[in-house]
Amino acid sequence: MDPLSIALISSTVLAAVGTAAVAGLKGWNGWLELKRIEVTHSLADGHLPPAGNRIELADLKERVRKLEAIAAGIDL
Repeated sequence: MDPLSIALISSTVLAAVGTAAVAGLKGWNGWLELKRIEVTHSLADGHLPPAGNRIELADLKERVRKLEAIAAGIDL
């Protein structure tokens, strides 16, 4: 291989690595911004749990109530 083709291949590889690095850094910055927005919105929600968590909590409370009734000997 002559020096010109080696220089051409190395410059192409260097450009590809640089492009991949820039794309990766832009993606990383976008991900960080998304996480910042999520944190900001979770703080602004007034600390209310999502509806799914509230439903699950109500279901667990109902189960505890039934188990307490069984332990006390009360028929439901």
